[in-house]
Amino acid sequence: MALKVELKPRERIIIGQVVIRNDEQRTRFFIEGDAPILREKDILTATSADSPAKKIYLSIQLMYLAQDAAHGHQTYFELVRDFLQAAPSAMPHIHEINNRILSGDLYKALKAAKKLIAYEAELIENATRV
Repeated sequence: MALKVELKPRERIIIGQVVIRNDEQRTRFFIEGDAPILREKDILTATSADSPAKKIYLSIQLMYLAQDAAHGHQTYFELVRDFLQAAPSAMPHIHEINNRILSGDLYKALKAAKKLIAYEAELIENATRV
């Protein structure tokens, strides 16, 4: 079954190892086959990964795009260790991410990492309110 993608004007998408940028008009196309796909809103860069949870997301993103869960494992586990030392209450989120990675579903690991980013923002908000 093909994946239908609609891109806004000038929106980017990564398909495999290629970045595609749309022209000035809305575009719809269908992707057939098996390749990692990330829309612009789901892409983090080294510059935009400006928090510990976002750095974890970026490390998973790199695994996903490489289609290799072992790619960047050491960096991922170092980031997770440091994150859990600072916020042990994040363990359920990390557990879900780890399970997704171990099962080979890196796209769902990215989705779980987005929840970790939201949780981190909540922790920071609570800490700054006090």
